[in-house]
Parts: sequence; structure tokens; C-alpha cells
Amino acid sequence: MKATWSLHHINSATHFGFDADDYSRFKFGDGDVSRSFGTDLADGFIRGQLSKQPIHQQIVVISSPYSFIPTATFAMKNHFVCGLNRWLAEHGHPVVQETKVHRTITYKEDYGALNAEQRLKLIGNDSFHIDKDFLAGKTLLFLDDIRITGSHERMIMKMVDEYGLQNDIYMLYFAELVNKNIHPNIENYLNYHHVKNIFHLNDIIKADNFCINTRIVKYILNYEHESFCIFIQDQSSNFINLLYDMALGNGYHTIEAYAGNLNFIKHNLLTNKHKLIKHGN
Repeated sequence: MKATWSLHHINSATHFGFDADDYSRFKFGDGDVSRSFGTDLADGFIRGQLSKQPIHQQIVVISSPYSFIPTATFAMKNHFVCGLNRWLAEHGHPVVQETKVHRTITYKEDYGALNAEQRLKLIGNDSFHIDKDFLAGKTLLFLDDIRITGSHERMIMKMVDEYGLQNDIYMLYFAELVNKNIHPNIENYLNYHHVKNIFHLNDIIKADNFCINTRIVKYILNYEHESFCIFIQDQSSNFINLLYDMALGNGYHTIEAYAGNLNFIKHNLLTNKHKLIKHGN
């Protein structure tokens, strides 16, 4: 059995059922919004699905695929699991287990700006991997933040077929584009609704609950160099080290487009004992 369930259904290019600024901040690591979205998704899934048709098997929650740096969905997933566990415990069901879908390819292109054909072409050569034995006899909840064209879902189901998984599967989304007359780049409109430039990241990064993810790392590393240098000088040593280590973990040091900004970080980290000096001094 495979089912798709979404909390919000997007029929309009201007009204979404959630705040577009919040969504943008969520995509760039705002922990407060991640908590709100994850809790709302859990409450909605319980109300709309579990309270009517309880799942009696062990549930495994699986966030969107990633290599080293988690996606924005990962932070939302943490709060979804907490909300779901409270309901499961209260009703005598086993609490959630978790696992990961590993992916092998990273790319610099902004997925949200692409149409359906371009999305499928971009990720079509990627490969997803999961622990099949761990999943035996369990119900799988694959979480993602938004469903636009279904390209990622097709890749998940391709993995399911390749591994011969016989599990009951739910594809869970915070939001889903249901009006096919709306161009898929509506996702980019939502992604950048609040974050118009690199300096709009400051309050997100400096909040106590900031959650680093692939989007914000790629955005910063791909930003115009002079503005990047001004921006990075205003960040803490802890953040700069985290950014650099995340970039290495995802292999971004091998991507030419990121080389200038990464080398600037590397030079200052190595020569100034993890304290960034002013550009050009």
C-alpha cells in the first residue's frame, strides 16, 4: 500500500494556507518555524489519518534524502516525530523509529527554479540507498516539506522497487501543489519570499535555534564574492567553522563555483586561528 498525504494543498499562486515568509525562513534554517511546521504536520496527520485508521505496525519515519548536510525537512522531522510519539504513547502504540535515505550526488543548481522535466533530469542520475533489513515488517513514513512535480517521490519509489520493499508506505508533505496550471517555480517564490539577499540570513543564523541545512550552505557558498566577504565577517567563529565543515562533508570543495568563497574561509581559518580578518587586510 502506498498513499500520499499533505497538510496544505496549494491551489493559488498567492494564498498557500501558511505564511510564505515563514516557509522561506524554514528553508534557510529557522528552528522556530521548523518546530511549528513539524508540530502542525504531526497534528494534521494524526487528526486526518491516524485517528481514523491507526497504524498497528512499527512506524519508521524517514526524512528527505541527504548525504552529509541534512535538508530543511530534517529539522521539521524532529518535531514531527516528537508530536507523533506523544500520540502513539498515549494510545499504547510503539513509538517511532528512524532511518536515513543516503544519496550519492550533490549539485549546485537551485532545484526550486526548475520545471518538471529539468528536475527529473537533474536528479535522474542520483541513487538512493536504505537499510532494507531494518525496514522489514514496518510502515514507512517518508517526509518532505513540499511536493511540486513529484520528481523526488518518483526517485523514492524507484528505490523502493529496486530494493523490493513490500512495506506500507506514506509519502507525507507539509504542502503539495495541486493546481497543475501553476508553474513549478512557485517553489522558488516560496523559498526566497523572505530571503532576498545574503544579509537577510543574519537573524536566522544568529538565533539560538538555528538549524544548518544544505540550502543555506549552498546559497552562501554560491553568493557573489564581495558581498559574501562582507557578510561572513559579521559571523561568529562557530558558524564559520560549521559552514566550512559542512561544505567539506558534502564535497562542495570539489565544485568550482564554490571555490572562491570556500578558499576565503579556508585562508582565514588556517591563518588566523579560526578568527576571520577583514577582507583585504
